[in-house]
Amino acid sequence: MTTMKVLALGGAGVTGRVAARVAAALPGVHELVIADRDLAAARRAAAALAAATAVPVRAQRVDVTDPAGLHAALGEADAVLNTVGPYYRFGLDVLRAAIRARTDYLDICDDWEPTVAMLELDGEARAAGVRAVIGMGASPGVSNLLAARAAARLDTLTDVYTAWPVDAGPRPGGSPSDTSLPESSLRDANGAVPAAAVHWMQQISGTVAAVEGGRIVRRPPLRPVTLDLPGGHRGTAYTVGHPEPVTLHRSLRPTGEAANLMVVRAGTAAYLDVLRTDLDAGRLSNETAAADLAGPTLRRVLRAAARAPRLRGPGTLPPFFAAATGTRDGRPAAALARLTGADGLLADMAEATGVPAGLALAQLLDGTLGPAGVHPPEAAVDVERFFRDLARECPGVEVVEEL
Repeated sequence: MTTMKVLALGGAGVTGRVAARVAAALPGVHELVIADRDLAAARRAAAALAAATAVPVRAQRVDVTDPAGLHAALGEADAVLNTVGPYYRFGLDVLRAAIRARTDYLDICDDWEPTVAMLELDGEARAAGVRAVIGMGASPGVSNLLAARAAARLDTLTDVYTAWPVDAGPRPGGSPSDTSLPESSLRDANGAVPAAAVHWMQQISGTVAAVEGGRIVRRPPLRPVTLDLPGGHRGTAYTVGHPEPVTLHRSLRPTGEAANLMVVRAGTAAYLDVLRTDLDAGRLSNETAAADLAGPTLRRVLRAAARAPRLRGPGTLPPFFAAATGTRDGRPAAALARLTGADGLLADMAEATGVPAGLALAQLLDGTLGPAGVHPPEAAVDVERFFRDLARECPGVEVVEEL
């Protein structure tokens, strides 16, 4: 077991605090630094964590837009957990700095554009002896590992889809056409719109990566995909610009389609489509669109209400899953890998994203996390080990596979 000083970059944020909490409980972490551009927030987070763990925890001010300060902080650490987003702004620069500092790296990058650029740093990371895993959150992250589980049940792979929940599932007072989302996903603890919401607006506008005919293409997001899955799970989900198509194209090599999907009610899909229209027309920025989603305007609600009847809902699709099609024993086959017992985990974006990142650090500490280089989760993480660790961290969570 290697002992490490870990830099929790962005560790004062909601997701960073979760990742740091998980990291502090791991054997082999001998010091944890909560690094954030807001030093007061970092000190509060460090004090709270120090009171709950025996590992030394301290705070440090680090601004990722300050190259010299970032390099200095990384140079003092053995590994960095980077939860600073949105990644289309900051991800590539932080990874490049980690490679230069020869610091092992984990993040939760959920933007496909920097994922492409970050994977191109693989040679530099190998030369520097740096192990880097990008996108180790919920989606991407857990979703990639579910895709690997599903694909492993087939002899050949044609299509692979990963999916995560937005607002699907029963809620008191909810209807299939409403657009009310969990408040925790739209505002941070201070009432501000979080980076995750800004990222979301980036990935429902313009064009996003998908795989068609075994090749990466760019298509408008919010394309409906209707699935008929093993176990009687049927419904429609909508495409979004997460990195899974990019990385699964490299690792699993589907010959047909790959896409990341949102399991979302028709009414919410319609409202997102209205925001997309206004984003693409330049009437909204990512920031103003995210703020609008947190406080929908009457005019856009009415526009969405007119679109909603034309859209299909999630039906009986699981909330969080990966599905693959191909052949098994010479016959067409489909495989589904889904999480069960995860309602509580998936209801909290910070937990769903921060816990997997922290658990991946455990494999870095014991030397089982892939070789040097830049890797997506499915190419570096021991899948079976990860899901065992997840079940211990979140009792009741397990993977169910269906053919």
